[in-house]
Amino acid sequence: MSLPQPVPPSWKDLGKSSNDLLGKDYHFHGTALEVKTSTPSKVTFKVAGLRDPKNAAINGDIEAKYADKAHGLTLTQAWTTSNALRTQVELENQIAKGLKLDLGTSLLPDKGTKSALLNVTYKQPGLHSRAALDVFKGPNFTADAVLGRDGFLVGAEASYNVTEGKITRYAAAVGFSAPEYAVTLHGLGNLSTFAASYYHRVSPDVEAGAKAIYDTKATTSGVSLEVGTKAYLDQAAFVKAKINNAGVLALGYTQALRPGVKASFGLALDTQRLNEASPSGPAHKVGAQFIFEA
Repeated sequence: MSLPQPVPPSWKDLGKSSNDLLGKDYHFHGTALEVKTSTPSKVTFKVAGLRDPKNAAINGDIEAKYADKAHGLTLTQAWTTSNALRTQVELENQIAKGLKLDLGTSLLPDKGTKSALLNVTYKQPGLHSRAALDVFKGPNFTADAVLGRDGFLVGAEASYNVTEGKITRYAAAVGFSAPEYAVTLHGLGNLSTFAASYYHRVSPDVEAGAKAIYDTKATTSGVSLEVGTKAYLDQAAFVKAKINNAGVLALGYTQALRPGVKASFGLALDTQRLNEASPSGPAHKVGAQFIFEA
């Protein structure tokens, strides 16, 4: 008798371990501040801001989230400095077990631009499927599904333009996931771009990963390659490093200063131009992020 199969990751989370290792905690695009607070009435507030080093502009948003776990309801409302109003309503495990409904809307009053995206997610052992309808764009209908068994994963995604009556995008992926490592191969952009990634937890304190991308439509030939690692210094701090085949080295350091207070620092160096500046600005970047949570 075979063991019960776990719910596989969603399509967007295939290769997530490698993507997080190579993409998160490298804060070298300006200075960011994030403050989170919670109330006894199950309302969470988040204020976030980012100072762009190129034009010294500060972009930010304020978000309020209400979660009623007993009834599977989550309501999120956000307002950004670009005067965008975002609303998201989520309802999970109420109509059927494993079924989640999600409606996200966005409105820019100054420009009169609006969007609405209706998502339906259905999860069961060995299956993770999603469907999304972009009401005002197209409208477009997108569906994806991931099947998993004994660590092996197979997924596919397709978008259909209702007005034009044709498939506008499709992709596929295969992978294998184990507690200590994961390997994923994607065929994206109508199978014109191929990406392979791997993640390995070498030990409880060290992680490693890599990602290679080959675009058949790119003007430059060759494969883009990026490798990185993460090492925990102790329970409150870790360092990360990655480098790509263009010679860009990125470093990140994250430290939990005290419960609810975390600081992260990032540095990017163009190792091929250590003593010069690029035409569009400095070849090297530095930044920081501070998170306060209560």
